[in-house]
Amino acid sequence: MKFEVTPGWLPFHPNPSIPAFKVPPGAVDAHCHVFGPGEEFPYAPERKYTPCDASKHQLFALRDRLGFDKNVIVQATCHGTDNRALVDALLASNNRARGIATVGRDVTDAELQAMHAAGVRGTRFNFVKRLVDFTPRDVLTEIAHRIAPLGWHVVIYFEAADLPELWDFFTTLPTTVVVDHMGRPEVSKPVDGPEFELFVRMMREHENIWSKVSCPERLTISGPPAINGERNAYRDVVPFARRLVDTFPDRVLWGTDWPHPNLKNHMPDDGLLVDYVPHIATTPELQRKLLVDNPMRLYWT
Repeated sequence: MKFEVTPGWLPFHPNPSIPAFKVPPGAVDAHCHVFGPGEEFPYAPERKYTPCDASKHQLFALRDRLGFDKNVIVQATCHGTDNRALVDALLASNNRARGIATVGRDVTDAELQAMHAAGVRGTRFNFVKRLVDFTPRDVLTEIAHRIAPLGWHVVIYFEAADLPELWDFFTTLPTTVVVDHMGRPEVSKPVDGPEFELFVRMMREHENIWSKVSCPERLTISGPPAINGERNAYRDVVPFARRLVDTFPDRVLWGTDWPHPNLKNHMPDDGLLVDYVPHIATTPELQRKLLVDNPMRLYWT
C-alpha cells in the first residue's frame, strides 16, 4: 500500500556525524522508533500524521554508527495499536532491542505473552492531545493492572502544563512509570520555577517514577545548532536535564528519538545529539548509569 507523507514532514538526517563523545561499552539508545515501511506494515487508519518510512535496518545502522550496543524501540502513534512493525524489529535485533508497545483493552493475554517473548517490556500512554485521541483513564488503569504481572512498565507522554490534572493518575499507577522527555518543560521558564519543580517533586515523592532526559531538539528555543555548527548544542535545555541526572542518577534514561517524528523547524544531526550527553551527565559514572546501567536494569533483567 502506498502512503503519502504528511505535507511539510521533515525526513531524518541522511548522514549523521560521528559523535565526538564516545559512549561507554554496552550503551543503550533508550528511545527510538520504526515507521513501517508502509508497504509491509501499513499505518493506522486513525493516525493523525503519515511519516516517512524508517525501517529497522536503518535504525540498526544508526545504532552502530553512533556507537551504541542496544535500542529501546517505542511504538509510534502512526501505527496505533498494531505493533507488528515493532515486534518485527525486536525479533530481528538478536536480543539487542527491547520494545514499548501500545495496546487497547481488547488485547488478549496470549498477545501480551507473545509480545513479551519478542522483547516488549512496557506500554505507552500518550496524553498529548494533538497526537492522539483521549483514552478514558479507567481503560488505561485496567491495562496497567494487566501488564503489571509481566513486569512491564508504563511510559507516559504529556506536556508540562497538563501535569497538575494528571498527577493523581500518574502517581497511582501500579507499575514503574517512565516519563518521556522530562514532561516537556518550557525551557524559557526557570529550572527552579514552579512548573519544573512540580515535576521534580513528583519524582522525589514517588520512587517508581523515572524520566527520559531526551529530545532537547524538541524543547530548545534557541534554534537549531546546525546553523553555527556547535557541538555543544541545545544549551538552554541542559540545566533541566542535568538537574534530573544529578538528583535522580539511578532513574534516568536517554535516547535519540530517531527518526524524530513531527519536528517542524529543523531535523537534528544524531551525532550532535550524542555529543549533548556529557553536558547533562558530567562524569563517567553518571554517563554509565544513564546509558548502560539504568536501561539494562529496566529492560534486560
